[in-house]
Amino acid sequence: MLRVLLATPDFPPSTGGIAVLMGNLMRSMSGVEVRVVAFGEEGARESDLAAGFDTRRVGSVEMRRPLAVALLNGRLLSEIRRFRPDVILSGHVVASIAALPLQRLFGIPVVQYVHADEFRVRPRLTGRAVRSAAATIAVSRYTRDMALEAGADAAKVRVIPPGVELPSCPLAERGEEPVFVTVASFISPRKGHDVIVRALPLIRERVPGARWVTVGDGPLRSEIEQAAAAAGVADAVAFLGRVDDEERDRWLDRARAFCMPSRLPPDGTGGEGFGIVYLEAGAHGLPVVGGRVAGALDAVIDGETGLLVDPTDHEEVAEALVSLLSDRALADRLGAGGRENAEAHAWPRIGARVEALLEEIAAACHA
Repeated sequence: MLRVLLATPDFPPSTGGIAVLMGNLMRSMSGVEVRVVAFGEEGARESDLAAGFDTRRVGSVEMRRPLAVALLNGRLLSEIRRFRPDVILSGHVVASIAALPLQRLFGIPVVQYVHADEFRVRPRLTGRAVRSAAATIAVSRYTRDMALEAGADAAKVRVIPPGVELPSCPLAERGEEPVFVTVASFISPRKGHDVIVRALPLIRERVPGARWVTVGDGPLRSEIEQAAAAAGVADAVAFLGRVDDEERDRWLDRARAFCMPSRLPPDGTGGEGFGIVYLEAGAHGLPVVGGRVAGALDAVIDGETGLLVDPTDHEEVAEALVSLLSDRALADRLGAGGRENAEAHAWPRIGARVEALLEEIAAACHA
């Protein structure tokens, strides 16, 4: 059986996109033996035991990031000697600091995941990682293009999107209330909460009673709450904060549309590598509105699973949401397309693709 050493700072019980991707990927690969090296955090031991992960935790998410990253990379050497992996899977470029020298030292190939924003935040490290890894997994065509611009060998870059967990229960009957929902943290302004606030008065003029429900929290939340009050729509917005998966899914079942007009950062680099939340909404039969940029171009099929818009134009965002909230036939058609697209991205299918790549790279290295 193929032995895979996964090194990633982001892993469940963390709830960010990379952590969710890595956790579900480990659950979906049935033909490999995996050991994980990840940051320690509250609830990690219980999470690892419940999921059955063979995980070595180092440092803490509360630690200063450089120190935690140093501990993560330092642990890789000892785990290579103990576990003797056939391949190292680096879930984030910060793990490549040790993984790539170990590739040269021990001849163990490294497969590097790239998501998008690391090309902006850590350009030199990311460029070195994609140029040196035995293979690179890009989560979208947008991310692949950034890897190629950074000097990666096109023959070594594979586009494998994230997967999605399909609901175990039949799709619920949608409510009649014109509610749309956003699931996104209030950490980066590029998620588009501010644009939705500006769009909401226009939406309510044409769809009386329209309401916006936000799931997520972060330092920008108070700024968006103040903006909603200033726009006179505070009574039409529900800020739920962080909720568990069950409550999130209830809103994805109840709402009539999903909206996250994510945009590029000011310098035009990075941003949304893919957008798993678009697939999650689609898995619940919910039509989506996304920004016509970056990884959303792969995650949302315009006119089939949702509507892509200029994410900086609040009038265009309003027009798309009015269409979905007022035209039930359109919303149902796009929601059905979203469900079909989600099924094509179900984790067993995506996990099998990653597993096949890891086996290919290991076999080529040890031939």
